[in-house]
Amino acid sequence: MSERVFVTGGSGHVGANLLRALVARGDRVKALVRPDSDRQAFAGLDVELVTGDVRDPASLGELVRGCSGGYHVAALVQTVRGREMELYRTNVLGTRHVLEAARVAGVRRVVVTSSLGAVGQPPNAPCSEGDGFNPFEDHLPYEESKAWVEHECLNAAVAGQEVVIVVSTAVLGPHDYKPSRMGRVVLDFANGKLGAYIPGGFEFVGAADLARGHLLAMERGRSGQRYIVSTQFLTVDELMGMLETVTGRRRPRRLPPGAMNVLAHISTFVLNRVAPERPQRFTPDAVRLLSLMRRADIAKARTELGYEPGSIEQAVRDAHAGFVERGLVRPR
Repeated sequence: MSERVFVTGGSGHVGANLLRALVARGDRVKALVRPDSDRQAFAGLDVELVTGDVRDPASLGELVRGCSGGYHVAALVQTVRGREMELYRTNVLGTRHVLEAARVAGVRRVVVTSSLGAVGQPPNAPCSEGDGFNPFEDHLPYEESKAWVEHECLNAAVAGQEVVIVVSTAVLGPHDYKPSRMGRVVLDFANGKLGAYIPGGFEFVGAADLARGHLLAMERGRSGQRYIVSTQFLTVDELMGMLETVTGRRRPRRLPPGAMNVLAHISTFVLNRVAPERPQRFTPDAVRLLSLMRRADIAKARTELGYEPGSIEQAVRDAHAGFVERGLVRPR
């Protein structure tokens, strides 16, 4: 049977794919949109749009009214330092507002999207849901905000509200309208604008896999628990190889991490002063994260949710195809 559910963050990469999975399943969906939000992600979808903002609790009543479940995906994603208070207001307080509105409206269950950055890293082993966030390590403010998002979820769960956390890794896939940080990597590679890359690695998840993980968490997840959803660990070399195959372009130069770290510090210093709103990828923190080679154990999602990952190469193909279809990849 179809359900009436709400979604926050539907204009973003994760939310746009989740919306399509919900509509394809037959659910009746209400999606929150900010007054100034781009609405490409909603084009052609049978979705009821509700104007509001997670930072404004008074605007959430209409969104949650009549819903049996909800997916809180909205977040400010930031890979550079600065704007910490905005991260707190949007990610932490925004989560509190959404959960409180859902509780008052009698929403049965809310699934909240978190990040691998909120999961601790044991030495010489893949991380899992049981690894707690270490506040004394060096973290991006975004990662810290996601740890506090999970704290809000656990507070609500202890008070009796049904809340399940889905931990996302780095996302690749279609319907990336802003585009996301990884989407810009695909775009720049396809357009010959990626000047260099560094070795390293990270856990990646296909957007369709992540959407399916959210649906499974709603159906089968245990309240107060978190589930890591990933498709495959990739080295940056392996990702570059996939992009070569998909785009037909040769990969750029491979720089040693030390050299890239120096360039990252210089570029971040300059851009923060002359173009602070310009998206930045190769920041000192990005270099650090890639060098950590973080791996994740998805056994819990497999066992409790029945989650099985798909193909990360297909996710790369779908991401590229989406950009080509929208005319963002220049003809060679």
